[in-house]
Amino acid sequence: MKLPRTTLILILLALGLGGFVYFHEIRGATVREEIKEQKQQIFSFGEDDVQSLRVKTKKLTLNLERSPESSNPKWLIKSPISAPANDAIVSYLMDLLVKGKSERTLSTPVKELGEFALVQPQATINITLKNRQSHQLILGKPNFNGRFLYAEADPDAKPDGNINVLLVSTDFANAVNRELSEWKQSVDNSQKLPGLSTPLPTPTNGK
Repeated sequence: MKLPRTTLILILLALGLGGFVYFHEIRGATVREEIKEQKQQIFSFGEDDVQSLRVKTKKLTLNLERSPESSNPKWLIKSPISAPANDAIVSYLMDLLVKGKSERTLSTPVKELGEFALVQPQATINITLKNRQSHQLILGKPNFNGRFLYAEADPDAKPDGNINVLLVSTDFANAVNRELSEWKQSVDNSQKLPGLSTPLPTPTNGK
């Protein structure tokens, strides 16, 4: 039986509409959910849970420990020197560790980690909590457009033998690649901002 032209057009329109609904609403929702799940917290501990930090860069290995006293400074440098730490600088790093998120996770064979500069990383951060649990963040090179850094958090091979490579904020590199003098508490560091490597100039009567 031959269908009327009008009926055939209506059937084709219905099929087209059904396909649109599937790909936009059902399949699209799945893709959006996958993207949403990819952006997730790097670590689950809080700032007060952290007892000590070990920051290793290509120029410096720094050991920091929470001060046993409640008064300032909150943090102490234990090595390579013994001195009060610049709380603003340490807090900047702590905020990234506690609140930082991974923009995307890439399942990567171990043999390819060198391509992300994760075999010889620019920095490694070891975190020890008050309950003696430990965590590690390894920072590699920037991604192709320089918006993020490749990183590993608590690296451990999955059942398939791959490692999860994260894309994290470049602020991590700014937070750890510092001179020892920046980590130390200065005589007057009240005008020094966490993201800056030098103090702000002192205002002089509006001039």
